[in-house]
Amino acid sequence: MITSAQNPKLKLIRALQGRTKERREAGAFLAEGVRLVEEAQSANWPFRFVLFDETLNERGRSQVESLKSSGVEVDEVSITLMKSLSETETPQGILAVLNDFTRSAPIPGPLDFILIPDQIRDPGNLGTLLRTAAAANVQAVLLPPETTDAFAPKVVRSGMGAHFHLPIHSMTWDEIEKMTKGLQVFLADMDGLSCWETDLRQPLALVIGGEADGASESARKLAMQKLSIPMNGNIESLNAGVAGSVLMFEVVRQRANG
Repeated sequence: MITSAQNPKLKLIRALQGRTKERREAGAFLAEGVRLVEEAQSANWPFRFVLFDETLNERGRSQVESLKSSGVEVDEVSITLMKSLSETETPQGILAVLNDFTRSAPIPGPLDFILIPDQIRDPGNLGTLLRTAAAANVQAVLLPPETTDAFAPKVVRSGMGAHFHLPIHSMTWDEIEKMTKGLQVFLADMDGLSCWETDLRQPLALVIGGEADGASESARKLAMQKLSIPMNGNIESLNAGVAGSVLMFEVVRQRANG
């Protein structure tokens, strides 16, 4: 059992909880909780190691045994140490360090449905967008500069396993422009055409602007058309996570109906 707060594995976890630079240099990120660990294993994601404590429930203990049998390094830690590592109010007693190869995972082709979350800084909104993108069968997510790191712990928790099913790449706008050649680039905007009346069956890229300042100038230059969600109520706009989810599933609906 690990009992020292100075253990190298615990030091690595604390580093991964911090800045994007630390995660990139380590080539790793964190997954906390029984469900996320299950999602990672079911996707055959490469584990670096797993920590658990005695509060772990039966479902989690079964997962630990399965991981051990598949050759994953698993260590028990004290409850106190696990609480000090956890970033949730009610820790579930399990935390995994996963190798991060999504950033270099190949993007499938030919492309016909990609998501570009632009200047999304709220981890919950980005996690929601990633979760919806996975559910809507988006082929890839391209993260421009100034969008929060998709592998930050809060984003991973909000994504609820989406990270294990989506190619997620940080790119410059020049790189994004090359990736979107041949696609119709739609920008979510209150002043755009109604999504109900726009043909979204064509190959497309969907840009969702940030919560505070909306889309960047680079995104607006790339966009070919603005897209809006008609609202009959007295609310001016939806948050980025909700708006992006509505638009992605309008793409799904239209394509399913031919």
